[in-house]
Parts: sequence; structure tokens; C-alpha cells
Amino acid sequence: MTRTANRPTTDTAAHQRQRTVDHLQIGEVSVTRVLEYYGPVDLTPADFFPGIPDRAWEGEGAAWLRPDFLNSTPDASGTPDASGTPDAPGVVQSAIQTWLLRSDGRTILIDTGVGNHKERPYSPVWSHRNTGFLDRLAAAGVAPQDVDVVVNTHLHVDHVGWNTRLEDRDWVPTFPNAVYLMARDDFDFWNPANGHRSVLGRGNQNVFEDSVAPVHREGRALLWEGGHRIDAHLRLDLAPGHTPGSCVVTLESGTDRALFVGDLMHSPAQVLHPDCNSCFCEDPATARATRRRLLGRAADQGALLFPAHFGGHGALEVTRTADAFAIKGWAPFGRATRQDTTGEGRR
Repeated sequence: MTRTANRPTTDTAAHQRQRTVDHLQIGEVSVTRVLEYYGPVDLTPADFFPGIPDRAWEGEGAAWLRPDFLNSTPDASGTPDASGTPDAPGVVQSAIQTWLLRSDGRTILIDTGVGNHKERPYSPVWSHRNTGFLDRLAAAGVAPQDVDVVVNTHLHVDHVGWNTRLEDRDWVPTFPNAVYLMARDDFDFWNPANGHRSVLGRGNQNVFEDSVAPVHREGRALLWEGGHRIDAHLRLDLAPGHTPGSCVVTLESGTDRALFVGDLMHSPAQVLHPDCNSCFCEDPATARATRRRLLGRAADQGALLFPAHFGGHGALEVTRTADAFAIKGWAPFGRATRQDTTGEGRR
């Protein structure tokens, strides 16, 4: 499979942009990474991934996860050990990012992050944020009115936030010319009128009202069922488990393959432990089956995997032997760093 990545130029401004916007060509489709946030979340690995053995997060066994996926925490004395490896596992590092695709003459966004000025009383880390996401999108050459399609892989708080922006006192579509593709199964599940119970409790409170319903009211939402063809290179398929309407975007262009898998995985440790879910999966058994199925498909086809929240190089290839999976290599994106979003936060 032939993939090319844009090389950074030497001037300082371009270098700063390159760290937050990287470009990759997959067949005839251009893929750009646009970061909204990269840093620690307030969960230890044991809390985030209750099924993964503790030893996977500790000492030298977890060295490969640091610093991209695990935030190093010193031991009780406040000092890392002599090897520089902390005794404590620390907290999970996570990226909030949008995959920007240019395909068949159209501009497509996969997931829209957390958004600005949103009230999230039960998810305070994402409440009232004030980030330069739209500036980063502009650095990639895209203004809001240029976007043709928005794909929400599911309707969690950190995947739909930039669907809308605050205009005076109203939430309006951020991308006024776009069709927003949402799985009907997720739309119905998260619609408060339907009264479904979630493992998130109130963690997704206000999300439907401020980031989903306004788009639907404006006639910009297309609620798809079963599957949906975006263009000659891209299609949507259901991948339930994390949520009822979670989906995967399949890219097929010539002999090149890629899968944009949303929250199928939150950590590369799940490649080695594919039966282990995050604590946010609505249907654990289905989530496990979906993860194994898509990891197997990626390994068999040599497809590049684009999870929603991987920091570091962002995307990866996997191999398998029987029922076991391993990481074959990483995409040639530049590594994300915390400096990419330093100085941003809540208003």
C-alpha cells in the first residue's frame, strides 16, 4: 500500500501548524488530522479499561504506551525510579480530533469533537471550553462553509460538539452547507424523549439538545440505517457495541484501504487485549465482537486503522496470528504533543 505524508517546512509558523494538521494520501483520498485537544483525562487505566490486567499499565511493561497514551505519574515520593519509569500507572492520555477527508471533490469531516461554550455539568472536563479548533481547520484550508459532509461515528459528547456553534443565544449548525450523517439507532437512543438508560448516566446531558437537535431542526441531518454510501471511495457501516448506532467509515481507493473506527478502541493496549472494553461501552458483549471483527478485517486487508482518540502518530496497522493481534506499524503522521493545544481550556 502506498501512502505519502506531507513534510513540514522550516519556518516556525508552518512547523506549529504541522504539529496539529498532518496530511496523508490514501489512494485518491486525502486525510488530514485536526486536533482539538490532546492530554490527560481524569481516569486511571484501571478505571478506563477495567478488563485489562494491571501489569499492562505498570513499569517497563507499559513503557511503549508512554508518553503518547499514558501520562507518567511519579511514585509516592514524587520521583520516578532510576530507570525514569514511574511506579504508578498514571492516567490515560487522549486526543480529541477530527479526520478531514477530501474525496471525489468534496470535503468531509469525521467527528467534531467537544465544541466551545457547551454546558456539560456531569462532564466538567468538557464544559465551557474555548479552543481554536476552527482556526486549525482553517490552517488545513477549510472554512466552515466549505464542508460538504459531517460524519458522527456516534453521538457522545466528544464526537458532536462542533456540529453547532453559539450564535447570540442559539445553537446553529457550524457547517451550514453540510449534510450531517448520523445513524438512526444512535439518534433514537440519545433522544431524551425516548428515555433510554445509558452507562454514562448523565454524562451525555445536554448533548442531544445543543449539538444534535439543532442540526436536525435545520434539516441538515440525514439519519441512515443499515449502511450508507458517501461516495465512490467511502461508505458507512454499523459497528454497534460502544453505542447502539456506532459506525465505521470504510475507505477503499484502488488497492488502498483504511477504517475510521470511532471509539472501537481508546488505547492501543486494546489491540493486544481485544476482549477488553472501555468503561463507556453500552453493550459489552457486542463491543467485544465488533472489535475483533474489525481488527480481523484490518489485519486481513492491510487497512490503516484511524481510532478517534489515539495520540502519538494517530493511526496504525495491525497483524494477527490466530485469535491474537499485534501492532505492525504506525502511520507517517507527525506525533501529536500536548503543546499542540497548550494555552486552551475553559472560558
